[in-house]
Amino acid sequence: MTKEEYREAIDNVILLCGCAVNNTPVTPEQAETIDLGHLYQAAEKHMLTATVACVLKAAGISDKRFEQARAKSVRKVTAMDIDKKMLFEKMEQEKIWYMPLKGAVIKDWYPLIGMRQMSDLDILFDKAYSEKIRDIFLDLGFTCEHFGLGNHDVYFKPPVSNFEMHRELFNTTHKPEIYQYYQNIKERLIKDENNHFGYHFSNEDLYIYLTAHEYKHFSEGGTGLRSLLDIYVFWEKFGSQLDDVYISSEIQKLGISDFERLNCSLAMHLFQGEKLTKQENEILEYIINSGTYGTLQNQVESRVLQYGGGHKGKSAYIKEKLFLPMNAVKEYYPFFYKHKILLPILLPYRIVKSAKRGKMKRIAKILKDIK
Repeated sequence: MTKEEYREAIDNVILLCGCAVNNTPVTPEQAETIDLGHLYQAAEKHMLTATVACVLKAAGISDKRFEQARAKSVRKVTAMDIDKKMLFEKMEQEKIWYMPLKGAVIKDWYPLIGMRQMSDLDILFDKAYSEKIRDIFLDLGFTCEHFGLGNHDVYFKPPVSNFEMHRELFNTTHKPEIYQYYQNIKERLIKDENNHFGYHFSNEDLYIYLTAHEYKHFSEGGTGLRSLLDIYVFWEKFGSQLDDVYISSEIQKLGISDFERLNCSLAMHLFQGEKLTKQENEILEYIINSGTYGTLQNQVESRVLQYGGGHKGKSAYIKEKLFLPMNAVKEYYPFFYKHKILLPILLPYRIVKSAKRGKMKRIAKILKDIK
């Protein structure tokens, strides 16, 4: 698929996603012009195949790839909801507080089950019980894929249940204002009415968190169209009820006011089919080339630019990657942080690990191409 074909396919993805969440059908004239092969590739890059599939089905358009994506999404959401129920029952028994995050909440605001495609199910919990949570997951038939690194642990149960259990919402390697803001997070939470240990955000605080989380991805490596669609769905559901003054004040504390303003206006204009401003178009181009989780190229280019760009920026980036600050060592290499006498071998360990994945070679090429 050429760049021009990809851009045309993305325009169709945006059009059909708008139809999906606004409950408006695609016209026969619009459907006839769509290349389903290109559409599938573009939608898959942004984890929107299930969303698009709902509109195609309603329009009477049959395509096996989209039908399978929709069926898989429904199956995954259903399976993870069943596992979530069992997990929460166990956490209630053990008196461990918890709160579903992001897609675990947003998926229920889409018009149809499975329309909001899920990669995993995120839950914030009392980090004092990390080991107990691991035991619970193992008892429920999960395997522990990732434990004690960064700000979340990862559990998986075949065929489709993938859980990220967040000990914190952000860690010390993220934007300092955001990290500090989300310390002592439980003070900001609201107790659920139908259980003993479940919590939730206010609608305003949920939006603030969604924006902060999206900013993290946007500034590090990029984020995809699904995040924009989530913001649109949120504002369509709650916009008229929100305390705008509170949101603006809290967003300012995080230092992301400009990002929030542009991101929100882009989401609303994009899925309502309105004309975009120059700035919105620039952000959209970055997003559509990022995919759901961003790209290594965006990650490197963004970091080099933060260091001043050019030769100076590249040198600073290389230094940062070679000699990790201690907060990064603590988050991602806790063994070496605990046994600091072994720190001299951390660099060769990371080089070998990175070389095996081919990451060093890709970074070197990206740095070479940066002017």
